Amino acid sequence: MPEVKPNERLRGWREQAGLTRAEMAKRVNLTKSGIKNSLACDEERIRRWEAGEVTWPREPYRLALSEITGQAPEDLGFTPTRRARSGGMKPVAMRRPAMAPQAMDLLGHGEDESNVRRREFVGLTGSALFSAVLAQPEPAQSTRLDIERIAAVLVDYTAPADNVTNLDALADAVAAAKSNYQACHYGRVTANLPALLRKLRAACTALDGDDRLRAQALTAEAYHVTASILLKQEDKGLAWLAADRSVQAAHLSQSPLMIGSSSRIITHALMDGGHHRAATDAARGAAERMDADLTSPSADDLSIYGSLLLRGAVAAASAGNRHNTTELLDEAAEAGTRLGHDANHMWTAFGPNNVLCHRVNIALRFGDAGTAIDYARRIELDQLPINERKATVLLDTSRAFLMCSQHDKALHILRAAGELAPEEVAGRPAALRLVRDILATAPISVRREAREYAATLGVSA
Repeated sequence: MPEVKPNERLRGWREQAGLTRAEMAKRVNLTKSGIKNSLACDEERIRRWEAGEVTWPREPYRLALSEITGQAPEDLGFTPTRRARSGGMKPVAMRRPAMAPQAMDLLGHGEDESNVRRREFVGLTGSALFSAVLAQPEPAQSTRLDIERIAAVLVDYTAPADNVTNLDALADAVAAAKSNYQACHYGRVTANLPALLRKLRAACTALDGDDRLRAQALTAEAYHVTASILLKQEDKGLAWLAADRSVQAAHLSQSPLMIGSSSRIITHALMDGGHHRAATDAARGAAERMDADLTSPSADDLSIYGSLLLRGAVAAASAGNRHNTTELLDEAAEAGTRLGHDANHMWTAFGPNNVLCHRVNIALRFGDAGTAIDYARRIELDQLPINERKATVLLDTSRAFLMCSQHDKALHILRAAGELAPEEVAGRPAALRLVRDILATAPISVRREAREYAATLGVSA
């Protein structure tokens, strides 16, 4: 009896079931795997499988075919392009151009999986994450209680008590709050903010002259941090109140740099509330006011100016305005080139790599995951001066891989972000939603690892 050709086995099953190619495609889409992974199988795809033009379909399609036929992919005539050591199947990786050693190496190139993952962890963070000793995130209940205390301070309109004011000590406390925020030690920040805000309010009332101006500038910075923490917790109402207080204090300080800096957080609050057009206009207007005075800009000037443009670009992208987005991004890139390096002037973490981080985020907002990954490959993560920015771009890159149905890479990069900045993943609703999305759509080959990682964060499907 002549041997049945591999590419005829699937067709034989379909014809025996009395299905047309269109009917079979519809069944594939309606399987559990098809619904979970939003498959879009059609008649042409079935024809290509049956003709042997595709020897090993992507995993979601393999699972769907097994569900409707009750047979393993090999029994249907498909042959894997590569067999992983663990016994699972993985396709041959595409060849990619060589990248700078410190750029994010997000994809393996046919190496042993364990070696690939270890190298990627080191490449992504610039340090051996497997051996790093990192702080554990603050318990969610404790953080929530501290946010309630912050809320009480924000709505306290009574006259502050007269206390001896030490501006240098207050400056150190504000700097510590900013540093801890940028290091993603959010629990520590929220625990210390209520007392700091009260002391600053008292200082602004008790002092006069240049000391009062300095106290107002410190107050603007402290409310900026407060609004940033509240935005990460998705507490939009309180975040807006804190952002407005930051801008008011900045104007009272009479410092153009502080006014520009606080304009960033009010733009962020507007955008987070869905007011994207107003956010774009606010950022652009603040940047234009600074630009008029930038004849011989300092590093602080360029950093605030560039950061405002980046914030405006994100807002414009959220509004779907590609023209404004491109214009603002290009202007920010020019400012980054003029600065010449990534630094943390005025607590901005601004520079050429930070511009690339925003390009990743903006590509995602336009639904272009492939472009986001391409930009991520160009980032020299070690050049970013703060962990908060590193963790944020890792989370964006994880989301991009998830959009491309590359769950293993999405999970791997998410875990890298969690190792680098535990509270950025464990304490942020947006990050936990990403964990749930990966867990809900993970293929069999990734599901166990995704479930185990989610369990460590208290996340269930």
